[in-house]
Amino acid sequence: MFDSPNRLLGIYAGILTLALAAMLLTGAKSERSASFETLDVERINLREPDGRLRMVITSSARFPGVIVRGEEHEHPHGRDQAGMLFFNDEETEQGGLIFAGRKNDDGDVESGLSLTFDRYEQDQQLQLLGFDHHGQAFAGLQINDRPERSIVVDLKEAGALDAMPDDERAALMKKRQAENYYGAPRYYAGKSPDSSSVVHLSDASGTPRLSLEVTPDGEASISFLDDQGEAVRTISAREEEAGD
Repeated sequence: MFDSPNRLLGIYAGILTLALAAMLLTGAKSERSASFETLDVERINLREPDGRLRMVITSSARFPGVIVRGEEHEHPHGRDQAGMLFFNDEETEQGGLIFAGRKNDDGDVESGLSLTFDRYEQDQQLQLLGFDHHGQAFAGLQINDRPERSIVVDLKEAGALDAMPDDERAALMKKRQAENYYGAPRYYAGKSPDSSSVVHLSDASGTPRLSLEVTPDGEASISFLDDQGEAVRTISAREEEAGD
């Protein structure tokens, strides 16, 4: 039995309605724009047309874990800052800007800001930072060594390390530090907690070996340090003047 023309017309109209609804809901590859005077959100994800994550702007409550190749891993130390994260072409975190600050219940300031640039699938190798903590403040530029292995290896190991007895974990961390297993700070230039202007150059273990310092009252010095970070020779401007 053949459908009547009216029935066919109704079916056709229904199909068109569904198609139009789908276009409106999916965007149908059309370019859309909007303008707002104020936009209040807890998190914004910036994505490529194919869905790859490239940047996150987020409150502390919505801050993600460590994202590597699009997979999110729990951050071993947690994150309670707000900020902005950058991701490379493979959806791996590549650096970011994080910040937090408050007075604690005792009235002490705990405030900080950090702009970081990460090595490929690793932690920060370049960092611009400033902290104000319990009456001491420092700020500067720091450059770090980072290993070639993916940070995912360390993230997956975090639970096993936490489960180790304290003395065994401390011994392992000491051994790894000596081997530069996690990387180490190699260069720092900025203001120290005692308000001196400093430049520290460190060896592969992160131990400072050469230090340039100008104290708040203007005393300038250059120190050569041993493998324990202790000064073996210091040249001061005052000594040079006395030698003249």
